[in-house]
Amino acid sequence: MLIVTQEMQPYTSSTEISEVSRKLPQYIQEKGIEIRILMPRFGAINERRHRLHEVVRLSGMNIIVEDDDYPLVIKVASLPEGRMQVYFLDNDDFFRRKHIFLDEQDQPFTDNADRMVFFCKGVIETVKKFGWAPDIVHCHGWMTSLVPLYMKTVYRTEPLFQHSKVVYSIYNEPMGKTLEDSFLSKALINHLGAEDLKAYQNGAGVTLQRGAMMYADAVVQGSAELEASTQEYLHHIDKPFLPYPGENYLESILEFYQSLFLEKVSE
Repeated sequence: MLIVTQEMQPYTSSTEISEVSRKLPQYIQEKGIEIRILMPRFGAINERRHRLHEVVRLSGMNIIVEDDDYPLVIKVASLPEGRMQVYFLDNDDFFRRKHIFLDEQDQPFTDNADRMVFFCKGVIETVKKFGWAPDIVHCHGWMTSLVPLYMKTVYRTEPLFQHSKVVYSIYNEPMGKTLEDSFLSKALINHLGAEDLKAYQNGAGVTLQRGAMMYADAVVQGSAELEASTQEYLHHIDKPFLPYPGENYLESILEFYQSLFLEKVSE
């Protein structure tokens, strides 16, 4: 199983995503399921304190974002208390800065769309480098919202993903509204057309959550409260959906995963 997240304790802890992304993989691993975790290597992460080091055999790729090549460096750190390894996707242009999504004036970085595309495409290319086929890919946070799209379109014939189920957790985060000017041109990779991104757009606006929900195989409500438009959309999705599980979210999500396995067996 693969966890793709924009945050994770103890490396970053700005939202509830960081807690879920820390506790869920350990809980899953303790149930005997192989787990791998991928997240961005934000500049706020102290490499020395957390003992990150480069994985040379996985590094060396270039990721194209709107016709420009950016080197992808993969680093890894261990969580001894959880006996887990976390893989970090790094690039000096996108992640070597002190803040995560907002600058010193609390304004979104102008290249957040580029960073998202780089990360989402880099995640899939890294899994290919692993040579490992995850049964479930669970995405957490707006920065992961293009992974369902790319896996179901650009990478749909990739043998490693032929039997993968993509789960997307929805959280109360409005970042998509800040990407309107550049989202379409950045996200169109590998011969995708504007029609492929229609679910991610609402007129001139960007609806990352809705697009990710459309392309995912299953959806989890990660926040107790969601924007009204997102909550309304949930009433119309025709796919497995786990409502906000509350305090028992670890057990509930594991049961949800198991139901997806049963569904796959019956197909």
